[in-house]
Amino acid sequence: MRRGLAATLLLALPVAGLLAGAGTWVRLPGGSFRTALKYEDVKGASRIAPFELMRRPVTNAEFLAFVEQHPQWRRDRVAGVFAEARYLAHWPGPAKLGGKALPAQPVVQVSWFAAQAYCEAQGARLPTWLEWEYAAAADETRRDARKDPAWRERILAWYSRPSNTALPRAGLQAPNAYGVQDLHGLVWEWTEDFSSLLVDADNRNQGDADNAKFCGAGALSMDDRDNYAVLMRVAMLSSLDAEDTTINLGFRCARDLK
Repeated sequence: MRRGLAATLLLALPVAGLLAGAGTWVRLPGGSFRTALKYEDVKGASRIAPFELMRRPVTNAEFLAFVEQHPQWRRDRVAGVFAEARYLAHWPGPAKLGGKALPAQPVVQVSWFAAQAYCEAQGARLPTWLEWEYAAAADETRRDARKDPAWRERILAWYSRPSNTALPRAGLQAPNAYGVQDLHGLVWEWTEDFSSLLVDADNRNQGDADNAKFCGAGALSMDDRDNYAVLMRVAMLSSLDAEDTTINLGFRCARDLK
């Protein structure tokens, strides 16, 4: 009963109100940051330029507005090279929300190509992995909480939850130290350079991306091998192709400061 009432209330929210969040950006100062990934050509910390990141992931309502303005990204019109057959398959219609795709939920089952096209339409882009990892290293009070075992366990607890449960509304979580929400505990997220995170071809799998098998050798690409939460996310992204979609993968956009 409560779940049905909540769904009804979400559907009743004005679409205009949901779209207002599309322009909500958080400025991140950048600076020196040491990634958990290990690259032969990167020694020590990397320098991240200041940038802006969407406060929360893109919602179904926001992506629907994009599809209406750019009909080539409707699921019944998109070219197969840009999106596989499951692209937006949970929407009740090519340009219709409801049921398993409520307006305020984060949009999922979108390909990298579609996510990048959405961001470009906003004058933005997908964040790089380094930018995303930098933002996601923060908890509610610290800019870098990665060494805290309790923080890691909280993230891993989300990974252990079934992926077939209904997604909450985007923007419910408390902001982290930068003011960004939902980086953990809601959906996985595309990054601009997802395909270059692990370069070993053995780490890329064919078949069902929702059940991607993570190669244990991926741990060799980790500088901090105790950070299993980061390894899981990197392995998942590295198992995908740009046209793939999954039921728990969404995105948010980033943009350079002018």
